[in-house]
Formats: sequence, C-alpha cells, structure tokens
Amino acid sequence: MEMAQTDPEGIDGIRMTWNSWPRTKVESSKNIIPIASSIHLLHPSPNLPTLPYTPLRCKTCSSILNPFCRVDFQALIWICPFCFQRNHFPQHYSGISETNVPAELYPQFTTIQYGSGQNQVLGGGSGQVYVFVLDTCMLEEELEYAKSGLKRAIGMLPDYAMVGFISYGTQVQVHELGFSDMSKVYVFRGTKELSKDEVLDQLGLGRKGVVGGGANHGLSRFLLPASECEYALDSLLEELDTDQWPVPPGNRASRCTGVALSVAAGLLGACMAGAGARIVALVGGPCTEGPGAIVSKDISEPVRSHKDLHKDAAPFFKKAVHFYEELAKQLVSQGHILDVFASALDQVGVAEMKVAIEKTGGLVVLAESFGHSVFKDSFKRVFEDGEQSLGLCFNATLEINCSKDIKIQGIIGPCTSLEKKGPAVSSTVTGEGNTTAWKLCGLDKNTCLTVFFDVTSSEKSDPSGNINPQLYIQFLTSYQSSDGQTKLRVTTITRRWLDAGVGTEELVQGFDQEAAAVVMARLASYKMELEEDFDPTRWLDRNLIRLCARFGDYRKDDPASFTLNPSFSLFPQFMFHLRRSQFLQVFNNSPDETAYFRMLLYRESISNAVVMIQPTLMAFSFNSLPSPALLDVSSISADRILLLDSYFSVVIFHGMTIAQWRNMGYQNQPEHQAFAQLLQVPHDEAQALIHERFPVPRLVVCDQHGSQARFLLAKLNPSATYNNANDMAAGSDVIFTDDVSLQIFFEHLQRLAVQSS
Repeated sequence: MEMAQTDPEGIDGIRMTWNSWPRTKVESSKNIIPIASSIHLLHPSPNLPTLPYTPLRCKTCSSILNPFCRVDFQALIWICPFCFQRNHFPQHYSGISETNVPAELYPQFTTIQYGSGQNQVLGGGSGQVYVFVLDTCMLEEELEYAKSGLKRAIGMLPDYAMVGFISYGTQVQVHELGFSDMSKVYVFRGTKELSKDEVLDQLGLGRKGVVGGGANHGLSRFLLPASECEYALDSLLEELDTDQWPVPPGNRASRCTGVALSVAAGLLGACMAGAGARIVALVGGPCTEGPGAIVSKDISEPVRSHKDLHKDAAPFFKKAVHFYEELAKQLVSQGHILDVFASALDQVGVAEMKVAIEKTGGLVVLAESFGHSVFKDSFKRVFEDGEQSLGLCFNATLEINCSKDIKIQGIIGPCTSLEKKGPAVSSTVTGEGNTTAWKLCGLDKNTCLTVFFDVTSSEKSDPSGNINPQLYIQFLTSYQSSDGQTKLRVTTITRRWLDAGVGTEELVQGFDQEAAAVVMARLASYKMELEEDFDPTRWLDRNLIRLCARFGDYRKDDPASFTLNPSFSLFPQFMFHLRRSQFLQVFNNSPDETAYFRMLLYRESISNAVVMIQPTLMAFSFNSLPSPALLDVSSISADRILLLDSYFSVVIFHGMTIAQWRNMGYQNQPEHQAFAQLLQVPHDEAQALIHERFPVPRLVVCDQHGSQARFLLAKLNPSATYNNANDMAAGSDVIFTDDVSLQIFFEHLQRLAVQSS
C-alpha cells in the first residue's frame, strides 16, 4: 500500500478506471465511465528481474506461467487462471517445491522479464538505424539551426549506428555517403508518386543488375555506420544550401515532403526490412508539391483551418491523409518508425501525418523555430544515453490474455492492430480493435496505451457456486532494446469481480478518478476525430450528470444536500478543465496543434496526462514556503510568483510588485539576498520539470498585466470576470471571458444531478 501511495502505477505500470469490476454487462453499463486501463509498457521498475530462459506457456490459451497459477508440487502440474487448463512442468523444473519456487511464481513478481541475451538484429549490428530527412526550403538562418542540430545528433550516435541522409525541396536528393571522393546524389522529381520498386530501381537497388542482392549493395552506399560517414556527412551539411529553385512572387516554395518520406521508406525497405529503423524528418513548412500536399502554391490561399475541415472546404486534406495511411501501412510492414520534428510559424501538415506517426509509434515535436529550445533540447534528448535517454526500443508486439467474461474493444495510443482474432475480441470497437495483438514499431520508456474492455457475462452468478471471485488480465510485450536484444515483458494482474446484489461501496472505493478523467479526455478527442457531428462538451456533461446522479449522496430535488464520496470528489473539476482544454476547444488552435496535443495525450502516462487536462500551480512568496495554489484567478497577487505547469508549457508569472522590484534591480543588492533567492527558486523548479519531460515544454516568463500573461490566464478558473469585478480583493486579476466559473459549473451540476426525472 505504501508503494501505491507514492507511485499509483505500482510495479506493473497499470492504472484502471475501476479496480473492482461488475460481473455483468448490464451492471457495468451503469458505471457510466468505461472500464479501461492505461498500461505503461516499459514502466521503469528498479528491481525487475530478467530471467535468462524462455517462459512456460499454457497449452490451450498460451498465457504465461505467473504468480496466480495454482501449482501442484507433487504432480508437477500448474493450472492456468485464464482457461483452467492443467499443464505439466517440463523436466528442468523437476526440482521445484513449496520452499523452492522459480522466480515467475514469486507473489511480488507480477511483472517479470525474459531475455534470451542474443542479438536478434540483422547484420549482427544494433537496432539503431537513422535516415535523416531534411527540408531545405527555409530561411538560411533556420537551415543553419537545423543543420547544427543534425551535426550534434550525429556526433552523439554510437559508432555502429547506421546513418542515411536525404535532403529535399522542390526535388528529393538521396546522398550516397559511401562514395567519399566527391558528393554523389540521386535526384527524384517532387511531383510524382513513386512505388517502392521505382525508388529502388532509380537508386540501383532493384532486382536487375545488382550483384549480391540489393540490401548489401545499399548498405555500402546509402546507409553507413556513423563512425565511417560522420566526416562525409559533416562536410556535406557544410555545403548544403537552402533550396535554390526560384519561387515566383506571391507563391509558396515547392516542397515535396511526401515524396521525400516515400523515398526514405523505400530505401529502408530495401536495406533494413525487419530491423528497427527510424526516419527522422525535419520539416520547415507545408508540403505544396506531389503526394501529401496540404495547400496550393498560391500564397493567397490559406492553409486549412478547423473550420475548413468541418465544412469540407479543405481540398487537399483527404487525399493527403490517404497518402499517409498508405505510407503508414508500408512502414508498419517493414517495422520502421516515422519521427517528425516540425518547426515553422505556419502549419506543416502534422494533422495529415498524424496517422503515420501514431501507427508506427514515432515521436513528434512542434516548435516555432529550429533555433528554439523546444526543438533543440527535444532533438538532443532522442540521441542521448544514460539517465536522460528516452529508452527507445523497436519492433514490439503487445498481446493481451484475459479471463473468459472479458472482451477487448481496442486500444487508443501509438500502435497498429495485428488483426489477431480470438474469443476475447469484442464486437464493439474503440481505437485499434478487432484483435488481441498489436504492433508497436517504436516505443520508449514513457509509452502508455489505453485498453478498453467489455464485460460480456449476462448470468448473475454460476448456480454451482464455483465461480472465481477474481478476474485476470495478462499483458505480454516483446521488444528489441536499443542494444539489439530481444526481451519479453510479462505483466499479470488480478482484480475482484463484484456481484450485482452487493452495494456500491467496493465499486466506489476502487474508482481511480485521475485515470477516469484521462480516459474520458482520450475518448472525447477520439470521437471528435471520428464522428462528424460529435459535440464533446454535451457528451461530457451528460456523462458527468449521470455519474453524479448514480454515485452522489443527496435527497431528491434538493441540490444543497448533494455530496460526493472522496473517490469522486475531484472528477467534476477535471471535467470542468477538460471542457476548456485544447483537446476539445479547437477555436484558438490550428489543426496541426490540435493533432499534436492529442498525439501526446494518447501516449503519455496518467499522471502526465492529468497535468495536460488540469495544470498545476505553485505559489512562491516571502512569508511562506512554496505551496500548491488554486488554479483560480484569485491566486494572482501582486507580491507572489506563480509557477504554472500545463505540460506543453511552463509559465513563471511575477506579480506586479515583484516585477517592479525586479526591474529596479533590488535582487542585485547585497541586503536583498532573500529577494534574489525568491526570484531564483521558481526558475530552478521550472528547469527540473523541463529536464524530465519529452518533448521539452516551452518556458514562458511573464509579468502581471504583460502580454505573455495570457499563457497563465487562459488556464485559470475565471471566478473573477468583468461581470463581478467589484467583489474581488485588491491586487488580484480579472479575466475577460463569458466562460462560467467552476463554482457556477458545480452549482448547475448539483441541480441537474439531484433532479428526480
């Protein structure tokens, strides 16, 4: 229990909306919030044992031996908790007894890892293959920033990592790195959609006329170990100029991002199929040429907005999405990953590329410039080793086994369905469904997926009375770590079934309101992408009212009598902030930003996603220790510094008086050491947050009444607006909005929840 308090994910990296499950379909539908679990696939666990042998599988349902199996030590038999099959232990387990059990039966090892210790990667190398794809249609200054980021990254790679390089603008240039006497480039037209075979023929990697097969030939020319090509690449980047193709006035540059990514995928398919490889694209503007184009070259035509998408007035959108869907299929079948680092003031097409990034488990970073710390620090993190490393892994598959009355609807998160049918597949589909196995071309130590479950049993309970009070779910994740070793991680969990006759006490105690808030955020965002006229605010409100009516304590038609159990008490305010969040309110964001925010919402842990929905606020002042403050406009005061963490940005906000003293330079005077310290502490806290997060959040330092103050005000509960400004304390602030405040929201909720109709 102590562990659970400090780390709600425990050793298994799993959080569920409900920790006790109603036994029947009817009862579970009364829960309002779906039964779902967030799984942190490679949850860092310091004492996770790795066993050097292959696991024992049940001969009927192929789930793996685990601490919940019943064992008969005399007969050397184990009974599978999923299908009740009796399995014999093999010969080499003959020494086991009640006092000598193998590690996989230890009660504390509900998560365990198996590793063969062999390198399974092609060519005996590592799983580290990078094809860098660089957009050259940018201002000289931007290109210099991007090039220096690339040089730094290549310098950080291990010697054995394989590297390829493609630059593009109006055309695509594939650089032959194995030809060092002079620079040799293969050029592809940017207007034409290319099949994989056409790419290979043009690069001389096709079946025709290649001695010794295409792959090896390609490896000595286009993909080389970092140690062999670092010098050639450095000088190539030195000479690389911005795209020289003339751009007529009133036009956008011709940029063929789609063709460049197709060529990169084809090259990797020929040389590295099945090995963990990443296409790392640095994109500086919208694609205007060839497949994947998102806007015309005519600068008077704006890039599509949310309104255009809604009205079906974005002529390029569907075609571009279709192109990236096909690219995603090709990459997934090859086992390769697409990472996109987009830096531009306008949109570059992340909304269209989203499908290829998500289905391959790629990374995405959106910044304003390649010179901005959001890009520079995030890009560096991808290649870092040791403590700071992202723990990038490759070619993973996830399989889920569950007890007989449980079915899987699907997964929201960065993965692709493997279409593996079985009795546990639900007819209702959410996300990547119709399967019990998924592929993740790329995952890292932060990757989380959300699995949605159905309870299918209709009978109240088994008349023979021998029904198991526990349900079981097993998650099997096999993956290649960055050193090329194949590992299998097995997590087996159990929860209690609740019978319908029993009161709701145990159900309520097992409700995880943070997990539930995040699951509702993911589901609402997913429905917004999928369903044409879906109204997320109404959907959330309806569910919240039903939830409060079902689990609140009140007298009918008496709002004042309404109370909520502590297990639910934070949930309404999570929903209040979710309604105002960037996931649901698309008004001030571009389609690229919305796609970006949602991709991160879908793949982060519950604790990170909660901060995206409801940011945290800390207050720093002279007369008290740093302490959490209410996310409310009343927290602003002239003599305080506030630190807001909204995940994507971290804001340091100085009250009016503090800003004035700072501008007068008090912090530089020896007698005002305490003030200097007060100014420094929020910066140290902010750096600690930035240090542990990917993508690196944007740091905003602002003052009360300054133009950047909007970064804080937009996230605060508007308890003081221009309607009731006279009631407020001096020195606090007013928000100009017609949004309702949390208090009014809660009053409405109480009134509607207690209605007798």
